[in-house]
Amino acid sequence: MEKGKGIMGSGRRWAVDFSDNSTAPSSRDIPDPPGFTRASVDQDDSTVSRQKKDAESNWKAQKAWEVAQAPFKNLLMMGFMMWMAGNTVHLFSIGITFSALWQPISALQGVGKVFEPYKDNKVDLLGPKLLFIALN
Repeated sequence: MEKGKGIMGSGRRWAVDFSDNSTAPSSRDIPDPPGFTRASVDQDDSTVSRQKKDAESNWKAQKAWEVAQAPFKNLLMMGFMMWMAGNTVHLFSIGITFSALWQPISALQGVGKVFEPYKDNKVDLLGPKLLFIALN
């Protein structure tokens, strides 16, 4: 017999037939285990999308509060730098003083731009904006 001719002519001996011809009960006849409901697995798309939107709005609110509290860290750092600069007039102390005055003013001018990524109908930005303004 030539190489490969016997296999080609008789069909594939290793092929598997996946059709269910048995008389045994199928997996659909087996009851679900206690505590499992198919409704929880097959949730409709509106519920899933609503949960995603809620999670996204919660994330945006959390990040907005983190951004609002960021000037406090800057305040501590600037206070330490001014304390280290001392009370004498030098170029370094003048630069630190100018920076300490300019950073809050520029931050207050850009409040809208800072909180723009967190705008959402479900996220209230008034509290974080007021905190941001108060800390600056």
